[in-house]
Amino acid sequence: MHLPRFPRERFAHLPTPLEPMSNLSKLLGGPNLWIKRDDCTGLAGGGNKTRKLEFLMGDAVAQGADTIITQGATQSNHARQTAAIAAKMGMECRLLLEDRTGNEGVDYNYNGNVLMDQLYGASLSKYPADTDMNEAMDTLAEKLRAAGKFPYIIPGGGSNPVGALGYVNAALELLMQANDSGIRIDHVVHATGSTGTQAGLVTGLVASNSQIPVLGISVRAPRETQETNVFRLAQNTAEYLGCPNVVKRQDVVANGDYVGDGYGIPTKNGIDAIKLFARHESILLDPVYSGKGAAGLVDLIRRGYFKSHDNVVFLHTGGSQALYGYREAFDFPSYS
Repeated sequence: MHLPRFPRERFAHLPTPLEPMSNLSKLLGGPNLWIKRDDCTGLAGGGNKTRKLEFLMGDAVAQGADTIITQGATQSNHARQTAAIAAKMGMECRLLLEDRTGNEGVDYNYNGNVLMDQLYGASLSKYPADTDMNEAMDTLAEKLRAAGKFPYIIPGGGSNPVGALGYVNAALELLMQANDSGIRIDHVVHATGSTGTQAGLVTGLVASNSQIPVLGISVRAPRETQETNVFRLAQNTAEYLGCPNVVKRQDVVANGDYVGDGYGIPTKNGIDAIKLFARHESILLDPVYSGKGAAGLVDLIRRGYFKSHDNVVFLHTGGSQALYGYREAFDFPSYS
């Protein structure tokens, strides 16, 4: 896999650290826990979408775009990072935000990622739940073209074969770090939503014959739906890379037990995991993605899913900026 064949804008802080989580490993009685800090990618506070946006913005520049259109939920980490890179590159940014939770709180609708979207100068439009967001983006793009603009549409989460290249690259980066430090990785675990992160990781790890399994903890869809969607994108990504059919159906594994009441709706075990990581490793997670991913990891450890001597890497997908939109999900007392 020779990724320089593809257009890319380089702005992420790479490689991101691969760090031990010794305190949590001891607390949980094994396995040996590591964390891949993709909350440290640098753009707008970091997060997994930054890797995808390097390739997506490279493609946008190659196509002569002057306006970026994308969509996500109200507290979308992807929207925040897209708004930031569009501002840095002097492009107009149009964000279409879907109300997937029905949360009418002021913090949820105007703080956290939304505040940052506005700081970066993006234009925000709100849509009701279950809107066909792809159709909405296409409609906006047509209007902009008629006005003489050159829009480039980025799908939700940056999850298409172009964006997934960011996590093919992350897989190669992780392997190099493990090789250099002598760490035999037995499992990679992460929160999976719009599918691009897991599809890219699986494609990169399978195509490199690493024999490292990836377990996605779904934050939105049931297991079968999530696995089907990830597999489809992994196949398309592999074909885009020039290694079609390298990913097999059995390579894609997701767990849908930790979604709770739905996307963007906090769960008790997710909030507990956020507190656990903060108080034992000083690592901030979020209630939408990384918190639910960590909740799945912790629960599976307690259930004996991993061997006590395994080396398990938790990929931190970022998102702590969304914490400021979710204070009501925490039971913290008033201070005196």
